[in-house]
Amino acid sequence: MSNHGTTPTKYIFVSGGVLSGLGKGITAASLGMLLKSRGYSVTNIKCENYLNLDSGNINPIEHGDVFLCEDGLEADLDLGSYERFLGQEVGETNFTTLGQIYSTVIDNTRNLAYNGATVDAWMYIPQEAIRRIKKAGNGFDICLVELGGTAGEYQNVIYYEAYRIMKLQQPSDVIHVHVTYFPNPSHINELKSKPTQLSVRTLNSMGIQPDFIVGRGEHYIDDKRKEKVAYYCNIDAADVISNPDLETIYHVPLVLADQQFDEKVLKKVGLEAQRSTLKPWRDFVDSISTPKKETVTIAIIAKYIATGEFELKDSYVSLLESLSFAGWHQSLDVQIELINAEQLEQNDKNAWKTLRSASGIIVPIGWGERGVEGKINAIKYARENKVPYLGLCYGMQLASVEFARNVCGLDDAHTTEVNPDTPHPIIHDIPFEASYQRIKGDGASMRLGAYDCILEKGTLAHSIYSKHKAFKDAKQNLISERHRHRYEFNNEYRQPLEDAGFVISGTSPDDFFVEMIELPPEVHPFFIATQAHPEYKSRPLAPHPLFVEFLKVAGMKNQKPRT
Repeated sequence: MSNHGTTPTKYIFVSGGVLSGLGKGITAASLGMLLKSRGYSVTNIKCENYLNLDSGNINPIEHGDVFLCEDGLEADLDLGSYERFLGQEVGETNFTTLGQIYSTVIDNTRNLAYNGATVDAWMYIPQEAIRRIKKAGNGFDICLVELGGTAGEYQNVIYYEAYRIMKLQQPSDVIHVHVTYFPNPSHINELKSKPTQLSVRTLNSMGIQPDFIVGRGEHYIDDKRKEKVAYYCNIDAADVISNPDLETIYHVPLVLADQQFDEKVLKKVGLEAQRSTLKPWRDFVDSISTPKKETVTIAIIAKYIATGEFELKDSYVSLLESLSFAGWHQSLDVQIELINAEQLEQNDKNAWKTLRSASGIIVPIGWGERGVEGKINAIKYARENKVPYLGLCYGMQLASVEFARNVCGLDDAHTTEVNPDTPHPIIHDIPFEASYQRIKGDGASMRLGAYDCILEKGTLAHSIYSKHKAFKDAKQNLISERHRHRYEFNNEYRQPLEDAGFVISGTSPDDFFVEMIELPPEVHPFFIATQAHPEYKSRPLAPHPLFVEFLKVAGMKNQKPRT
């Protein structure tokens, strides 16, 4: 039972040290889930360092998957972790950037909000950060505040200053968790604590003493290392928490719970450690490690996968997690093959060999012309060879283009995003109006966030949502999915494509937008594509129906051999 109203909101800041990518977001989300399992209302906020107003215009290769929220916020992928671990929606109030903070303060100066004061960054910028943090925590028992970057970076000092001020004002309601790295050099084979000691010293130089240290590393932190860290960092050895490398990130909450991390946190902020309910999560984690009945290989036709000499999977993390959830749900081992779309364009033999060996094909979100013809080639292969196909956003648009070209004979059909002069604009941009989409800037607009869709009875899409009881309103055949795109299906081509066997299975309630398309079951065992992004609504304990049914068909053993 939530205690909110009898006690003030408790704020748990989660910072990072030594290096980026340690897993602050997973730590914050895991701790949040544990606290929620004890009956408290919990929320999170991510404080980012960049000057962008959101994550929407950042290259996914630079910063990973943009997580799309129900309210249309384009955010850091950590918000996806919050939703998946806490099982609740987040949005605008759960995300802030330095760009938002500075813009608000500058706008306030123009609007005389500070009564003529000299607006110095050292005072007003941290205060705006505090305002946003408290807005996120309003109405909740506990708010976890994840600070982007690492301690010691000049651009995120304002967030640490915000913590220092809040701690001074509410000493019993605000605590600090510092996530650091314990390396294990191969030539020594011993966890080293010095990087953690130096990181904590950086915190101390800002007037901050952490309450807990969460140690990331290959192994559990042994007692000797805990004692050393406790001595040099001025904390109790029991407050040094291990967060080792694990088979899956979804095991992290259970490892933290085994160390009574949530109980220790509640004691620090003066809340009772109510009985925890973790059985559903434990059952879920057990299902991950249980031997699977079958393996299914899914090819994802990607373009955001290279960063220098390394392959980056974070660009598609929500999609990959959604496939994992659906696989674990039905005891399938899902093997992912990320295929570079440009290699399919260039007829790379290895790329095509990998594609032909896949049991299912997905064309996900994408922008621009790079790799487009490779994606269309993959869609054509899936359609002609009856390979289960799932198109997401661009994957729906290009499936429409492929059908127009190769079934309807409209050879020059295309999307105006790639070819503005195409004689057959199957996909085109729509009027620049707020009634259709969100205006993001001068000449820039997108359809963002949750939108309703009516599914046609008798279609594959309708049967899937009906089977899983996933309708928003079953009587009206209404579903709701999140959107993030600019271009739309051109309604002038509805009839010509439908006459050739194309099925439009979902449209907006006003019938203006084509939302979902498919091929009839007598033509193809599973060919369905949506303009929406179901991957952003799939959760560990509730995998999205589209992914569940896609994998089910892809995993069928009686699938006919393909050439």
